[in-house]
Amino acid sequence: MTNTVGMTIGPVDSSRVPRFAGPATFARLPRLDQVERADVAVVGVPFDSGVSYRPGARFGPAAVREASRLLRPYHPGLDVSPFEQVQVADAGDIAANPFDIGAAIEAIEEVAGSIDARLVTIGGDHTIALPLLRAAARKHGPVALLHFDAHLDTWDTYFGAEYTHGTPFRRAVEEGLVDTEALSHVGTRGPLYGKKDLEDDRRLGFGILTAADVLRRGLDEVVDVLRQRIGERPLYVSVDIDVLDPAHAPGTGTPEAGGLTSRELLEILRGLAGCDLIGADVVEVAPAYDHAEITSVAASHVAYDLVSLLALRQENQT
Repeated sequence: MTNTVGMTIGPVDSSRVPRFAGPATFARLPRLDQVERADVAVVGVPFDSGVSYRPGARFGPAAVREASRLLRPYHPGLDVSPFEQVQVADAGDIAANPFDIGAAIEAIEEVAGSIDARLVTIGGDHTIALPLLRAAARKHGPVALLHFDAHLDTWDTYFGAEYTHGTPFRRAVEEGLVDTEALSHVGTRGPLYGKKDLEDDRRLGFGILTAADVLRRGLDEVVDVLRQRIGERPLYVSVDIDVLDPAHAPGTGTPEAGGLTSRELLEILRGLAGCDLIGADVVEVAPAYDHAEITSVAASHVAYDLVSLLALRQENQT
């Protein structure tokens, strides 16, 4: 049985159907085809052909949905009931060609652009951010980008390939999808190929708050810096789960020591309340390397916070 509150259809009632039973849609929400409309849609992209090290993120959407069974309908940190205040639905998975990255990117862009709702996308590897940004920019123009990641993802090529999980944001800048005065990395750390990586990244327009910056400067100052850079622009948030330390997210493709805690990441996201969030993704969950669902549980809460921010923004605009 699904809860009906006001004009929205919410999650399955856990007092009638145990959380471990029933279809594993995100947060046990209705499917997109079960509602007349959706304000926010959660969509999966089970694709990992762009990875450079560990494969397995193609199983991320299913793992995050399974971990999301324990999510509840009221978010006290943001004082919002996202499933009551707006219609949220699970849009299923976008079928992406696992053997042809170009074809996969085209399919993701086409389907994402056709869904008449603000999207929270569960990956999949970070390659998928490029077609998602293409779809977002078609609707909103160049967007501010807030990128949580251990890595820059602004490299030019890998083995001569321009479209990989390490290159989406260089392509996004080159294609004019993002506002180069409002680009930020958060949580970067670890070794690079050379100092030129940082020089190229600055040239593209990115500001960097490293994992060490978050530790030393504190969450309030980090949020303030980010909000000043974002301003009133439409905002897209991309979260690579490897922004978290491997203690908090072991199940990912390219883990790096010294990362954020899940608490730090969630608190920074909550600090974005009131920003003009227009879409988001959570990527690089690779459950084969996970332990006790640590990574997928963290990712499900990140996705829930992003849905809640979208719901809060939608409510404030009506």
